Amino acid sequence: QLLSLASFGLFHLLMYFKNLFFSEFKPIAEKLTGIVPVSSSEEEEVLDPSGETLSIVAKFQPLLMETMTKSKDGFLGISHTALSGLRNWTAPASPLSVIFARQFKAFLPPKNKLELADPWWIIPSELNIFTGYLPNNRFYPPAPKGKEIIIHKLLSMFHPRPFVKTRFAPQGAVACIQAIAEFYYKIAFRIHAEFQLNEPPQFPFWFSPAQFTGYIVLSKDSSHVREFKLFVPNNRSLNVDMEWLYGALENSNMEVDIGYLPQMELESLRPSVPSVIYDENGNVIDSRDPEGEPIQFIFEEITWQREISWEEAVSRIEVAMYPFKKVSYLPFTEAFDRAKSESKLVHSILFSPILAFLNQSFISTWSLVKELEDLQVNSKLADLHLEKYNFPVEIMICLPNGTVVHHINANYFLDITSVKPEEVQSSIFSFSTSFEDPSTATYLQFLKEGLQKAKPFLQA
Repeated sequence: QLLSLASFGLFHLLMYFKNLFFSEFKPIAEKLTGIVPVSSSEEEEVLDPSGETLSIVAKFQPLLMETMTKSKDGFLGISHTALSGLRNWTAPASPLSVIFARQFKAFLPPKNKLELADPWWIIPSELNIFTGYLPNNRFYPPAPKGKEIIIHKLLSMFHPRPFVKTRFAPQGAVACIQAIAEFYYKIAFRIHAEFQLNEPPQFPFWFSPAQFTGYIVLSKDSSHVREFKLFVPNNRSLNVDMEWLYGALENSNMEVDIGYLPQMELESLRPSVPSVIYDENGNVIDSRDPEGEPIQFIFEEITWQREISWEEAVSRIEVAMYPFKKVSYLPFTEAFDRAKSESKLVHSILFSPILAFLNQSFISTWSLVKELEDLQVNSKLADLHLEKYNFPVEIMICLPNGTVVHHINANYFLDITSVKPEEVQSSIFSFSTSFEDPSTATYLQFLKEGLQKAKPFLQA
């Protein structure tokens, strides 16, 4: 064990571990020493060996490297080892997995969430936009506990190092009932998780899909799973965020990029079936018929008594994770058409929970740079936005004709709101004592200044 530690380099280890909590250091030590105790949370999980099992298949197409912005200059200045974990990830870690149906009980609603479209947290988020983020210099996820276990087991089919809780808010998983039958639920869900693609002695590389979404049809006692599907949506031009460090310390230089992942999904092959089959006398019988073919099961058709659309379920879950999305967001060009018809300004990027003020005075939209670049040839609106854009996020207040009257970069916004109000020297963004946090006060001030700057144009 001492040799294995020495071969990695004690100084290198200390550089990595100095900022880690014990729960984060523990799996690294276990990896290096080869001593991996059974998780106490898994020991507590007692499953009936004769219960039903569900066969799940993983489908995976690797990230298209040419969709990364760094590909435009041939990944100039990026070491080959930094991207090795990404380049080598070409197939799922486990193409097929058999899981007990009872393990999916984590998806069942709590007793106070038995109505359609009423969301609940499967795995609660421990962070919000004001509480910071978890360390970047980590390699191995902590042992999952409770309802995290099934999520970790499923995501491990893609890659051996899934982090069930992301470094940034909102973390966790949210679900809601999409349909109800006499004995069954159809549950829609959304999961925010990420993967660590590198191991020591390389530096961390974080692979963060925009989201995992999906649904499960299971009995109300979780003894039977009729259908399961989990996937990363691929309907937008970019759907993965990537970040990698160039050093062992938390404040080491970091590269950031985005890209497109064509396919990342899990799907049940068929409904869950008993592990052991009994005859009418209670005797165990062979699972194959005399000709050697598997016994075929006949499943009753599920008649849904009440249900909502997939779109509504997705929307309810999204609002639970992002309360600010109670503000209606429109596609980019549609937002400007609506602004013209309603004589309102366009709020192009949202970073505030000031819902009433936004609904009253703005039409809100958000866009990826790649999407506006695709529109740029035929859209002056896109061109005007891109002229004002600075990495990574630019928030803009615009006239209905696309003229940007006010804007602020997200990095600057975070910088000026990360200090105490009395430390702010600039009068451009002043804090108000009527708000609990500087971010809210500063953003409200930004919106009001946008309105003020737009008045001469709207009155003309």
